[in-house]
Amino acid sequence: MTIKDIFLEAFGRFAAGDTGVLKEILREDFVNHDPDSPRGRDEWIEFTRTGPVATATLELKRVIADDEFVVAHLRLTPQDGGAGEAVVDVWRFDQGRIVEHWDVSQPITGPDQV
Repeated sequence: MTIKDIFLEAFGRFAAGDTGVLKEILREDFVNHDPDSPRGRDEWIEFTRTGPVATATLELKRVIADDEFVVAHLRLTPQDGGAGEAVVDVWRFDQGRIVEHWDVSQPITGPDQV
């Protein structure tokens, strides 16, 4: 199984509401590089499980995998509606598990901005 396959399986489970998949896919020494959310694995999992992303609709647009990295481009639409955000996540894998994460996002203001 490739890291792209591993990512797609985990993403599908998470997008369907299975936040438990995070403990399976994130290695114990996971580091999140987003300055607006916790850095460590357990804190980031809790932040993600209780934050708006857990109840949002996640629409995967494309996935690019290269060596140890998976890049996912998606549309995140909050539960309360609105246009949402265009998000790009970069995940670094090691031995089939995620060890690092970076992301960028921007508000969607028109249909051509996803």
